[in-house]
Amino acid sequence: MQSNPAECLYCTNNETLHSLMIPIAELRVSRVFLFKEQTYRGRCLVAYNGHVNDLNELSDEQRNLFMADVVQVTRAMQRAFRPEKINYGAYSDKLSHLHFHLAPKYVNGPDYGDTFKMNPGKLYLTDAEYQILINMVKANL
Repeated sequence: MQSNPAECLYCTNNETLHSLMIPIAELRVSRVFLFKEQTYRGRCLVAYNGHVNDLNELSDEQRNLFMADVVQVTRAMQRAFRPEKINYGAYSDKLSHLHFHLAPKYVNGPDYGDTFKMNPGKLYLTDAEYQILINMVKANL
């Protein structure tokens, strides 16, 4: 499935995007967001700046830069939140724009030892609480 960039929430930076996540930073070739649904404390998303469907569509150089951005964010999350593990999800079944979900997993936490849920809809925070998490990630980028 190839989507139209004019209809892509990442490309248009539309209201749907902002209802789901909060911008944190721009990196080499991507943007970093905090996922508003925080069942997995500190969950972030890294979206490639250009409209490509899959990692294999990038040149080696662009792929390496994108993956360096993903690693930079996971290292920041690791320092900020100290999860046991960070799960990576890059499905794009219904939205063909290259992006990685980064879901921290904690021992005895939700879905530990299993696949994280895309949007469990269980835990939303106040603006002040979101800002604390954003500041923690930014301080470690």
